[in-house]
Amino acid sequence: MKTGVIGLGAMGAPMARNLRRAGHLACVWNRSPDKAAQLRDELDVTAATDPADLARQCKLIILSVSADADVLAVVDAILPGVQPGTIVLDTSTVSRATAQQAAARLEQSATFLDAPVSGGIEGAHKGTLVMMVGGDAEMLARIRPVLGSIAARVEHMGPVGTGQATKAINQVMAAGINQAVSEALAFAEALELPLDKIIEVLGSGAAGNWFLTHRGPTMTQGKYEPGFRVALHHKDLAICKQMAEQFDVALPVVEMTLIHYRRLMEAGFGDEDISALLREKRAMFEK
Repeated sequence: MKTGVIGLGAMGAPMARNLRRAGHLACVWNRSPDKAAQLRDELDVTAATDPADLARQCKLIILSVSADADVLAVVDAILPGVQPGTIVLDTSTVSRATAQQAAARLEQSATFLDAPVSGGIEGAHKGTLVMMVGGDAEMLARIRPVLGSIAARVEHMGPVGTGQATKAINQVMAAGINQAVSEALAFAEALELPLDKIIEVLGSGAAGNWFLTHRGPTMTQGKYEPGFRVALHHKDLAICKQMAEQFDVALPVVEMTLIHYRRLMEAGFGDEDISALLREKRAMFEK
């Protein structure tokens, strides 16, 4: 199936490379033309002149953009070129309402699947992402062979919007884990414990988790190269907060993490990995 990727950032570009290696990628487009031109030359594919041009060439269109408004703008932009039977799969993290709006706008032209992913930049490069999909199950089945080149697990969650709802739950959990690990490591440091041994020993016990094992060693060395940027997680948690408000509920972990991330962003650390939360936790013990 001829596949195109719109959005060639930290996630979209490695997904495009994996799709090309598997023989699926035909076309790319990016708001910044230089990124599209670079991948065109690297992968020997077509760089579309605009989203509608890409839609005319591809039966599967994969979106990887940053925000709700971007998703809706791209959907509107591809509409003039969408061919009958096209599937539009959005891997961005946006609100459930935005996914439903996108599906409604494409309803007469194409099938829309909301398919946010988890696994970070590492997963995008390795093709081991976890994909949570909302939408038509039969259409998802048609493109599973293509998605196998970018994701290790593709799970159908229900109708349009359930993929994004599932991702919201994931982001709340990620915030809680980040809070717990960074706070515990700052506490261990204040107690003058050897952090390398703390990570090794506790990582093999009941408190062990992916974040501690993969981010613990770098964050304790003050290295916060982005796997998942603070500013993006802040954006995602703001969506979670908005979704919780429909139940007249405030989620304490979300509220606390939004405050901490805002401080990091104001201090110029918004493009660092979320493990930079350790900066905030260390500061508690420096008073």
